[in-house]
Amino acid sequence: MAEVIHADAAKFSEVLKENRVVLCDFWATWCSPCKMLGPVIEQLAEEYSGKAAVMKVDVDENQDLAAQFNVMSIPTVYVFRDGNPVDSKVGALPIIDYRKMLDAVL
Repeated sequence: MAEVIHADAAKFSEVLKENRVVLCDFWATWCSPCKMLGPVIEQLAEEYSGKAAVMKVDVDENQDLAAQFNVMSIPTVYVFRDGNPVDSKVGALPIIDYRKMLDAVL
């Protein structure tokens, strides 16, 4: 069973270096849409196990990281390829939207 990686700044950099494709959910514990998106993120980790890493970054605990990627609203989901951001979406969207983001770079 693939696990969602909960990352701080150091772990974030490590995950980007070790994986060709990474989906990252910028979220917060108090955010209702973020909570609704949680099961979707877990399902994506399962579906894309071996193809993409899936991680979550708590914006309250990692404000510098959120600022680096101009996260102004949460949830914000980024897809990275070879360490570079290639796509992002703001808000809790249907799983199909995140699948399309990942499939476009795999």
